Amino acid sequence: MFAQVIVDIVHEAVDRTFTYRIPDDMTLTAGQRVRVPFRYGEVDGIVLALTETCDLQPEKIRNVIRPLEQYSAILPHMLDLSREMADTSHCPLAETLRLMIPPQMRRDQVKPRKVVQAALAIAADSVAEAREKQGRSSRRKMILSLLSDGKTHSATEIGEIIHQPLPDLRHLQGQGLIRMWEEEVYRLPGAAGPSEIAPDPVLTDEQTEVLETVLPYLQKGTGSFLLHGVTGSGKTEVFIRLVRRTLEMGRSAMILVPEIALTPQMVDWFRRRFGTGAAVLHSRLSDGERFDEWRRIRYGQARVVIGARSAVFAPAEHLGLIIVDEEHENSYISDRHPRYDARDVARSRAEREHATLLLASATPSITSFYRARQGDYIMLEMPHRVGNRPLPEVEVVDMRRELELGNRSVFSQSLKRKLLNCVSQGQQAMLLLNRRGYHSFVTCRSCGKTIKCDKCDVAMTLHLVRGDGQLHCHYCGATRPNPTRCPECDSPKIRYFGTGTQMVEEELKRLLPGIPVGRMDVDTTSGKDGHARVLDAFRRGDTRVLVGTQMIAKGLDFPEVTLVGVVAADITLNLPDYRSQERTFQLLTQVAGRAGRGQKAGQVVIQTYSPEHEVIVQAAAQDYRAFFTREIQRRQVAMYPPFSVMARLLVESEQALAAEARAAELYRRVENMLAEHPDWESVRLLLSLEQPPLTMLRGRNRWQVLMKLRVGEHTEAFCAALSELAREPAEHVETFFEYNPVSTI
Repeated sequence: MFAQVIVDIVHEAVDRTFTYRIPDDMTLTAGQRVRVPFRYGEVDGIVLALTETCDLQPEKIRNVIRPLEQYSAILPHMLDLSREMADTSHCPLAETLRLMIPPQMRRDQVKPRKVVQAALAIAADSVAEAREKQGRSSRRKMILSLLSDGKTHSATEIGEIIHQPLPDLRHLQGQGLIRMWEEEVYRLPGAAGPSEIAPDPVLTDEQTEVLETVLPYLQKGTGSFLLHGVTGSGKTEVFIRLVRRTLEMGRSAMILVPEIALTPQMVDWFRRRFGTGAAVLHSRLSDGERFDEWRRIRYGQARVVIGARSAVFAPAEHLGLIIVDEEHENSYISDRHPRYDARDVARSRAEREHATLLLASATPSITSFYRARQGDYIMLEMPHRVGNRPLPEVEVVDMRRELELGNRSVFSQSLKRKLLNCVSQGQQAMLLLNRRGYHSFVTCRSCGKTIKCDKCDVAMTLHLVRGDGQLHCHYCGATRPNPTRCPECDSPKIRYFGTGTQMVEEELKRLLPGIPVGRMDVDTTSGKDGHARVLDAFRRGDTRVLVGTQMIAKGLDFPEVTLVGVVAADITLNLPDYRSQERTFQLLTQVAGRAGRGQKAGQVVIQTYSPEHEVIVQAAAQDYRAFFTREIQRRQVAMYPPFSVMARLLVESEQALAAEARAAELYRRVENMLAEHPDWESVRLLLSLEQPPLTMLRGRNRWQVLMKLRVGEHTEAFCAALSELAREPAEHVETFFEYNPVSTI
């Protein structure tokens, strides 16, 4: 037998299978990882197929050295998915295969965790005699007493009573009094789950209707749905009931969430109903936890997978249901090579594995809602909150008027009053400001220079940590001391502008003395359990007011939150991106939905300098359909997606001239391609050579060839040619092809 192996090297020159002989004493399957000789060394590889014959000369075929595991790390349908992604992303197959396996497993960085176990090897009624034989060793006597219950105890458990018990355990084993062995245990992220399974709540009529619509499709393994349910309508309970039915059918289920911050909450909900049968995958797990959770899924011991974007590649067999929660979020798109959209991968897996796909959101993406109206998805609606609780009352505050009245605080008078009233009644509040740090930028009043990052074309943000001010770049992470004099003109007239979450937190502490305030942004959630730590403190009531960036805006459920404040609603409204209005509407609507989810009514205060803007008005009214109708008309007139395709060739280089020259060359090549292919020319709406608004990022100069294309039968072929063009090597530069990029900034 022969194995067709793709080696784990990402390079065009080796993007093909290599044939190896399988030794007679070795058994392999497709998808198994192997160690093989390659050139003058050894490399890891993946078996793609097994064959009985080979056309190569016998002396040219070398043997597989050994399998790396005794099971296939990549399931057959995932091999097919890898091939599809390699074709659509126009990258080597080895690169997409890497997505299917935990990085720690590929690099052999982590091993199974083994724990020493001990149990009595004698009858329980002989323990007293055995204790007497231990003489003056009170430690060994104590161990025998502990094991006399007839149960197995780990050395770790015994070590909580007796410091470093292994020498004593080995001594007792040598006497034949106890047995010792090693047993593999899994590292479970977070708590192991509740001791009792939570009961099911009574379903609402809308929840029941959604379930009755989806279940027949789930039974047949078909169907793609878009669930549009307002915040607080009980979408998670629908997920739980669908997952339960999927498990009853003997199949597995997957739930994707957009933010790591949401994962612990979702895991907690599902473990309360399914115990440890729910596994979690995301980038904040330790190496050991991620490895063990992946193996629990692969072995079929956990048939419910919950996780962020990369969890879409989990090795779940017999997949029956894929749920994509908050489907509108851009965090489902990976901007690292190979680029992919987890929603597209989920759709492909559902079709390939005969599973039901359910996308869900209170604010669906314009593209998804449009596709549902075109019939690509079956539309499901849940327009009311559970218990018919009302949506929160929303007040829009004109901050221009506040300035006229002499209020220069970050809080309007209305928000101040409502905050004071909220905490006086023992309730909780959340404040959204989608900008971290203290001041947004630092400027010289003499020459007008704004202090920018040396590596990125962006203003640095002032952070205050333990009273020591530092300027931070939010793109590359660079820091520098806060200057007392202008680095350009040496003037001392340094001034600070803009507001960040640190300043809001400080202002809150002055406004609400003695009231514990928490902050949730990138700076406070670093570390393995950073998100859970902040949210758990808020859930327990240890913090009464939570300030945060967009990570607090979606999915979180805190029944005691009765007030939500949006400190600056205009931040994302005027970004140079055609989706800025959609993102603003989604952010405002989602964060407003955090209020009034319990028995008490909710209130929302939106502070803005553009109270008359239609997006603000429609978000305040929680009127998604009105927003969609206006936005889809705007996009149709301007020919933006979904009525077109945005594409760009993004060039980056540490050398400014090299980036510009490469972009200009690509622009000419694209012009020539269009001239040579009249069918491709017919899809062109826009072709431009320019620098993106962010001209430098992480020390790399950036240029782009930006295109807007009609959707037609030749669009895909043209985009494939553009992707091939981007892959051509060029000295000192990197080129990326982006299809409907998350941002053109």
